[in-house]
Amino acid sequence: MFYSSTVFVAVLAGANGFTLSKAPVRSSSLQMNTPWFPNSATTNTVSMDSLNAAFSKATGAPVASAEGSEATLNFLEANPYFDQSNIPLQTFKATAPHIGKIVSVKRVVGPNAVGETCDIIIDHGGKMPYWEGQSYGVIPPGTNPKNGKPFTNRLYSIASTRYGDDMKGTTTTLCVRRATYWCPELKADDPAKKGVCSNFLCDTKPGDEVMLTGPTGKVMLMPEKNPKTDLIMVATGTGIAPYRSFLRRLFFEDTPAARNYQGLAWLFLGVAGSDNLLYDADWQLIKQKKPDNFRVDYALSREQTNRAGGKMYIQDRVEEYADEIFDRMDKGAHMYFCGLKGMMPGILEMFEKVCTKKGITWSEKLKHWKEEGQWHVEVY
Repeated sequence: MFYSSTVFVAVLAGANGFTLSKAPVRSSSLQMNTPWFPNSATTNTVSMDSLNAAFSKATGAPVASAEGSEATLNFLEANPYFDQSNIPLQTFKATAPHIGKIVSVKRVVGPNAVGETCDIIIDHGGKMPYWEGQSYGVIPPGTNPKNGKPFTNRLYSIASTRYGDDMKGTTTTLCVRRATYWCPELKADDPAKKGVCSNFLCDTKPGDEVMLTGPTGKVMLMPEKNPKTDLIMVATGTGIAPYRSFLRRLFFEDTPAARNYQGLAWLFLGVAGSDNLLYDADWQLIKQKKPDNFRVDYALSREQTNRAGGKMYIQDRVEEYADEIFDRMDKGAHMYFCGLKGMMPGILEMFEKVCTKKGITWSEKLKHWKEEGQWHVEVY
């Protein structure tokens, strides 16, 4: 997920509240050996062994096996693990960014997808710890032709847990869609209007250097103090990024959060079509292993229709479960929205319509959810 930013406001360098000890052998309770999406013409899933090999090649670390022991991950936990009083914030600023290195760049959409989205793993050497729901800033190289100054940082939601996909606490994963502009006159992409940072990232190769800032953000953190809290996660496109970090922490890793979680994690993802689904193999594995704690619903606008016969957008899919969502929210669930800001008017309109049918004043209900910290929005 990407959104622009030009100002950093808080600095807590060296005050993250963590003690870094030797990382345990990388482990995972779920193995990803199947294609990212059933019946796809291509296989885009990266196996655990492939990730380990890529990490080891880039850093010189010994290769760890995905079939290794189920080691407990606790070396990046707060004490207690749900304490958010000292989360890492602004460890590196735009004036003095951290230099990370690309470990891998992998296209994660099918051959018929609209646009290109890449899963990008970056080695930060353990110097930029972060929490699930936070973002990194990326400063693309070069000069902005509009003002003659260096490009400013762009923020991307982090798609991995604090332990990284290598589970050693030294990498981060970004989910980036290549931003392009189709010119009807040229009948081709206009290179002058392409997204500078997204194209830079999608074009990088293993070993390339990347200027990183952050981490930043508190809006999208998980409420881990109450392990029975339901999490309702709504995303469009690469807005899936923070939820991947949530779900990997809760269901893929042996962490205190995973061992204690008893709620329902419910994911809604809206994309154009099947080939644009992101990380579907992960979601299907979680459904198989934890059917009582995880649900996923897709809105495929070019392949599905809503109740009225129109295109199925994310708000239409959420509306199908409006009664249950309201019930869960009234019982303390947290609801998250991440992706294109254009989805929010439809979402808010849908909720208002549902409230009218229920005889509820929507503005008061939304105010209550916000006051209770149950409403989380990060759109771009």
